[in-house]
Amino acid sequence: MSERDGTGEQLPLLAPGRSASGRSATGRSAPRRRPGDDPPAAERPVALVHVDTGLAHLDRPFEYTVPQSAAHGAVPGARVKVRFAGQDLDGWVLERRDAAEHAGRLTPLRRVVSPEPVLTPDVLAAARAVADRYAGTLGDVLRLAVPPRHARAEQALAAEPDERPALPAVPAPAWDRLPAGPAFLRRLTDGDAPHASALALPAVDPDLAWPRLLADAARATVASGRTALLVVPDARDVRRVETALGEVLGPGRHTRLTADQGPQARYTAFLKALRGHVDVVVGTRAAAFAPLRDLGLVAWWDDGDDSHDEPRAPYPHVRRVLLARAAQEGTGVLAAGHVRSAAVADLVRRAVLRAVDAPRATVRATVPLVRVAGEGDDLERDAAASAAHLPSVAWRAAKDALAAGPVLVQVPRRGYLPSLSCQDCRRPARCRVCSGPLALTGPQGPPACRWCGRAETAFTCPACSGGRLRSSVVGARRTAEELGRAFPGVPVERSGAGTVLDDVEDGPRLVVATPGAEPVARGGYAAALLLDAWALLDRPTLDAGEEALRRWAAATALVRPASAGGRVVVAGAPVHVSVPALEALVRWDPAWFADRELAERDELSLPPTARLAALTGTRTAVTAALEELAVPPSGSVLGPLPHGDERWRAVVTVPDADGPALTRELAAVRARASARKERDAVTVRVDPRDPTA
Repeated sequence: MSERDGTGEQLPLLAPGRSASGRSATGRSAPRRRPGDDPPAAERPVALVHVDTGLAHLDRPFEYTVPQSAAHGAVPGARVKVRFAGQDLDGWVLERRDAAEHAGRLTPLRRVVSPEPVLTPDVLAAARAVADRYAGTLGDVLRLAVPPRHARAEQALAAEPDERPALPAVPAPAWDRLPAGPAFLRRLTDGDAPHASALALPAVDPDLAWPRLLADAARATVASGRTALLVVPDARDVRRVETALGEVLGPGRHTRLTADQGPQARYTAFLKALRGHVDVVVGTRAAAFAPLRDLGLVAWWDDGDDSHDEPRAPYPHVRRVLLARAAQEGTGVLAAGHVRSAAVADLVRRAVLRAVDAPRATVRATVPLVRVAGEGDDLERDAAASAAHLPSVAWRAAKDALAAGPVLVQVPRRGYLPSLSCQDCRRPARCRVCSGPLALTGPQGPPACRWCGRAETAFTCPACSGGRLRSSVVGARRTAEELGRAFPGVPVERSGAGTVLDDVEDGPRLVVATPGAEPVARGGYAAALLLDAWALLDRPTLDAGEEALRRWAAATALVRPASAGGRVVVAGAPVHVSVPALEALVRWDPAWFADRELAERDELSLPPTARLAALTGTRTAVTAALEELAVPPSGSVLGPLPHGDERWRAVVTVPDADGPALTRELAAVRARASARKERDAVTVRVDPRDPTA
């Protein structure tokens, strides 16, 4: 196979002045070989190399001869430097061959960057599957799969692992609460590969909480002589799971792998997995391709968290990466969470995963009492509640609970007053210059635009001519101020952007946190107030209800059970209409909500029951891509429609069975556009979380 540039012109692959016959370009005979010289090109072994060109139309392997100096280092999986189109580029050795398939001239490898085979065959196969699934290139996926090399880390880590002590004998009480839990662990211990979707129950006891659920599954896998890979949304979750792993595995058997580690620490963790120094890797989405030996289990927590979405091309979700690895390596699969996303519910419906849920009697014994307080119509009944902008039932619940322990207050937005509206007609307040949203950043000063920063000193509503403003959503900082006045003498702590707390002490205190930043109370919260519920439900996204339930459930799971006095009050939600997400929270029935959400998406032909691709770019580029795209007959096209400043978007939808055909077509369109060197590139995202975002 020869190299070609973007115009289709064949590129020189041989070192300057050499032909395939061994003669020089002038026709004279090549000089006589000396001892130690490389053999003629026709007799040299060949390496099949994936070259990191960054170009979609060149996303295929190329053949290079292996010089004698690189014969031992250019092993499959090693990093190399190659000459390509007049440049020295990075590459990966995919395969070694005795002879070339290409009949023309080949150029030799430039050098071996490192003989470490960091790209294992299993990871390579999974990367190919992910690239195909998301209409991406293998090069893009490999950049996500293997961290940059750090030479000092390679030299510092021993080539062979030390002998590890025996596993400690510990019970698994978190799985005992799920009827099918012991059987799942037993199959992992026996070396099987069960696939499950487990709904974790709320728990304030660390031995029953979800980190222990993942750790016990990993321990059962390690007991069978295999390894386990655990992926969680963020660094706080990693620390909690690490603590649980230390208890059930003992020291030295696991490592963390996250993107926020330094270059040496991250590459060291990667090498520990590759060289067999550890049995378990826990990390964020950066760990999804960790090259563990004899992998027996892949597991991820909280499928609906957007941290599992890779923001770089080809934008894969952790779920798809781990399922691809499970299919390639024959591993067990565990998708765990307090709630079940529609995507996981679809896997359960198609019998890819088996549901592992608790019986209703166990649920009732472990969850706190949840009450919906409404939208604050009773503020005038209690002066203290009015001062804190809380419904009376929420204020009384907090007042009573403070005598027994800390109280969690979940606020959907950070800041002071991040959203304002007209006091009279409730129309959102907008900037007169750029139409951006108006907000208050502190107790002093006029409101200002969140987009352009312009201060608004004389607001006039364009709908009703009103001149007064009200808060649509109260931010975490303003809420903390109001609660401090309503509960004098009670400590108020904040956890959110900038300062995220891992845990808080027992005792009377108010903890104001944004979703995802709720710290763990060591003895559990006595109560939780979920404020401004409508702000989550009214988000203009397809998954607003699913996301609201996920965030509420995460906070509720930190509260003591109803039998211990635990209470949760949802404020700012309508009580005159039925809201499925609220019903699911009150009854703690996330499986019912996930099945309902899945049925609605099935009816509307939305993922996960259909394959959807969003094409974004200039109007000319998107239109040209659609004209070139051979959409399967079962598919439909919406757009192109305006999508922001000078951007347009088209959405292509096909039944899931025709998804592979669509992604192949999309990849071909991208490759042809790359070969033509088009300046206006079209961004392709397959199954985005929200195609309208």
